[in-house]
Amino acid sequence: MLFDFKLIKSVYEQMPERVKTARKNLGKPLTLSEKILYSHLSAEEKGNKFTRGEDYVNFAPDRVAMQDATAQMALLQFMNAGKTKVAVPSTVHCDHLIQASIGADKDLADAKQQNNEVYDFLESVSQKYGIGFWKPGAGIIHQVVLENYAFPGGMMIGTDSHTVNAGGLGMVAIGVGGADAVDVMAGMPWELKMPKLIGVKLTGKLSGWVSPKDVILNVAGILTVKGGTGAIVEYFGEGADSISCTGKGTICNMGAEIGATTSIFAYDRNMSNYLRLTGREDVADLADVVMGDLRADEEVYKNPEMYYDQVIEINLSEMQPYINGPFTPDLAHKLEDFGKAVKENNYPQKLEVGLIGSCTNSSYEDLSRAASLAKQAKDKNLKVKAEFVVTPGSELVRYTTERDGILKEFEDIGGVIMANACGPCIGQWKRHAEDPTRRNSIITSFNRNFAKRNDGNPNTHGFVASPEIVTALAIAGDLCFNPMTDTLINEDGVEVRLDEPTGLEFPPNGFDMKDSGYLDPGTDGGSLIINVNESSERLQLLAPFQAWDGKNMNGLKLLIKAKGKCTTDHISMAGPWLRYRGHLDNISNNMLIGAVNYFNEETNSVFNPVNGKYEEVPVTARDLKASGLGSIVVGDENYGEGSSREHAAMEPRHLGVKVVIVRSFARIHETNLKKQGVLGLTFANKADYDKIQEKDKFDVIGLANFTPGKALELIITHEDGSKDTIVANHTYNDVQIEWFKAGSALNLIRIQNAK
Repeated sequence: MLFDFKLIKSVYEQMPERVKTARKNLGKPLTLSEKILYSHLSAEEKGNKFTRGEDYVNFAPDRVAMQDATAQMALLQFMNAGKTKVAVPSTVHCDHLIQASIGADKDLADAKQQNNEVYDFLESVSQKYGIGFWKPGAGIIHQVVLENYAFPGGMMIGTDSHTVNAGGLGMVAIGVGGADAVDVMAGMPWELKMPKLIGVKLTGKLSGWVSPKDVILNVAGILTVKGGTGAIVEYFGEGADSISCTGKGTICNMGAEIGATTSIFAYDRNMSNYLRLTGREDVADLADVVMGDLRADEEVYKNPEMYYDQVIEINLSEMQPYINGPFTPDLAHKLEDFGKAVKENNYPQKLEVGLIGSCTNSSYEDLSRAASLAKQAKDKNLKVKAEFVVTPGSELVRYTTERDGILKEFEDIGGVIMANACGPCIGQWKRHAEDPTRRNSIITSFNRNFAKRNDGNPNTHGFVASPEIVTALAIAGDLCFNPMTDTLINEDGVEVRLDEPTGLEFPPNGFDMKDSGYLDPGTDGGSLIINVNESSERLQLLAPFQAWDGKNMNGLKLLIKAKGKCTTDHISMAGPWLRYRGHLDNISNNMLIGAVNYFNEETNSVFNPVNGKYEEVPVTARDLKASGLGSIVVGDENYGEGSSREHAAMEPRHLGVKVVIVRSFARIHETNLKKQGVLGLTFANKADYDKIQEKDKFDVIGLANFTPGKALELIITHEDGSKDTIVANHTYNDVQIEWFKAGSALNLIRIQNAK
């Protein structure tokens, strides 16, 4: 099925003139990112010139995509927006609520039974408001988007940080919170600070054991988890053009791990081929005509330093495989150095599980290359030493790889094929381990490896690599094994070596499947009544947050001073908590339970000012709220990195947190806080973080004159009566200040619709 062809045709018809206008207004050659961004300006922004990294800009994205865990809250908010239909093409994808345990068939059946209430709600709301619905088992949102919706030169937002995967097909695709999705679905402009641009020039060509995954693992090591914050990473050069479309998607997908707004590749012959082989020949034909507008201007490629804010150059021909981790995706090790790092850092050397697939690496090319190693293990009589798990990314890929015998190669070496879903990548993994807290090592081809991320065990050392390296190490069962240089002893006692992996970019007999799992919304859903049971533990209708009272905030109590890395997984865990994603009060019981308290080095144990005891974070927050006391959260660097989940902002708002002040924010989380009416601030002097004491009280001064660019003050009263006054910066613009005053962005939409 070809989706949204009229929309795509309209984008291409208007793009040449819009690019020409942008080039004239900016007075210079354009990068690809600039061409797409300036082609998607909201109507009121036309003709303006914007400063990268400074100006907030209104955009008009082409479409919205939502996964089932975040769609619940997004659609609960949209139901309060006063609209009868979505204004742009939108889809819901059921991929997050399926727990990997036994295998695809049993796990999918269990998920449908356990999540029936949520699936029925999402399907009904989708039918009512004209939203496309992808059923459980259809595939992971990002793989399905790449196969069906992404198109070169387009712009989309999605309620998942890995929406950026679509950059592999030349699209500006950005992960957002649900409130942002509501804006776009309601037909309103979508706001973003004009991103800076990081250019990555790729020369040479990948070969042997090196894969596209190694490119982004290398880049993550260079830029770190916050090096891409506020920027689009644009890949170019002969090396970029040589990488397959799905390989490009892998690289863009993990751009989320460096904090990038998105990542993107220019349109080329590989993208055209992918469009044609996934049933979108008409889109490829249109894109071919405007190819010049779907690539940066030639002057940019000749002198990239003049047009990007930062340029990185990587020679693919000289690259080695990488393994990143543990506990953070930017701790990059070259394969040749990894064994030494394992021993020096006392990482558990025995590899217990290898997992491949997920939205990052589950293309036909990925699985066929990994399968070539599985076949070698069988042919060379090697016993696979680690457990092996395969998660296909979509029904299209699963059906085709099963037909072509690829999945059987994995099963023949003991691999377990899981459902087409996120599964272990997001903690939806019922791992069969005798001791769920012991030190152990796993390696995945996923994108994130934060502590507790995959299996809930803080002592699981998670490493990230390509599917090929994961498969090779799973065969060996040893983290120190280097398949490029080392040998293994087979069951006959013979020393054997694994040959370089081989695979195919596309299936020789084309892609195929029997049932895509897609449900068209039709045109007659407007009369549907959406009922939510008041006693449901899974779903809860939303009540508007209270508007600002017009006064300074006085007497705020410290809820927690988070130490070190505090991702959205620490703020609002996934895994078993996913079942409450549609029930704000219930899921708020996981608020900040993973954050480390600066004062006692423990998680989920903070001083409760109401009773003077140490208690769980959510319990303390509820006590403060019930006592009429507002609270404040203090954080470290890159606070809120990781997932786009807006629950990490809605839960603090719901439990009475008034202010979050940190050394620095991750982009999406800062926006989510603003959208929900929480005051997001940063220390003007980062050393002021050290002044915060456990029993402090806080007054926020200057809110009566809350204006863009004007700092606020925090007066901190310590337990002994002494005081410190510190400066708190913010990045609010005029519209965002109105969100704060109204109590949330959704409240402001409701007010505007009522006029």
